[in-house]
Amino acid sequence: MRIATWNVNSIRARVDRTVDWMVREDIDVLAMQEIKCKPEQFPVQQFEDAGYELAIHGLNQWNGVAFASRHELTDVATSFPGMPGFLKGQEGPDQPLEARALGVTVNGMRLWSLYVPNGRALEDPHYAYKLDWLAALQRHAQAELSAQPELALALMGDWNVAPFDEDVGDPTLIPGVSTHISPSERSAFEAFTAAGLTDVVRPLVPEGFTYWDYKQLRFPRNEGLRIDFILGSRAFADQVTEASIHRNERKGEVPSDHVPVVVDLDVEGEDDDRPMIF
Repeated sequence: MRIATWNVNSIRARVDRTVDWMVREDIDVLAMQEIKCKPEQFPVQQFEDAGYELAIHGLNQWNGVAFASRHELTDVATSFPGMPGFLKGQEGPDQPLEARALGVTVNGMRLWSLYVPNGRALEDPHYAYKLDWLAALQRHAQAELSAQPELALALMGDWNVAPFDEDVGDPTLIPGVSTHISPSERSAFEAFTAAGLTDVVRPLVPEGFTYWDYKQLRFPRNEGLRIDFILGSRAFADQVTEASIHRNERKGEVPSDHVPVVVDLDVEGEDDDRPMIF
């Protein structure tokens, strides 16, 4: 079984290359982020024609998450318990929830498509929101795994955190000034280890970025970031046999600024001889 995550940066602008890639790479389940549309605006037909069913959560032209799957999607959730909301200029517990999380169950696995808040700047209220959002997600994951230790759980998506120095090739990110690399963000990411989750891609693909800004020739210069991850529980990680970062999807016409991250799972104990792609 092949599962992937991809910040598509507007599915309406990139539906053709997204579906073409899924069919070409034999993707069974794709978690998408930053779809930038409401469900009624989503290009459903192209996915259905290719044999995929959909779960979509989008509220406006910003954010938005979705799943496309060849398998039945059940137990759909558009938020996790304790997930904070955000509205610029508004404080308090009743801020509106953004379309940043979508949970589904596929073949007994609990999968989440996540678009973690950017943070914007260290002094911005969005930065505190980001840390609160990550902390709430960590608590939820820990509670889920405490209640179901054998649950195959995967948190997938654009985390907007570069956990290690080797994940940073963009020279504009400055320690002590920039988000994505601050000690607090990195600690928030590391806290998922305590919740029983591990990065299932890094052991198999130790190098490689997943995002390159459109500006200043960042991609040709390979000045990117590794900020897209699949974190899995032990039961999920034990099934992972291969992983790949599809760098070539940053090339060509109308690319997203992110590329897909893919894992192959031996769900039924069968061998999978599909090649890795770097």
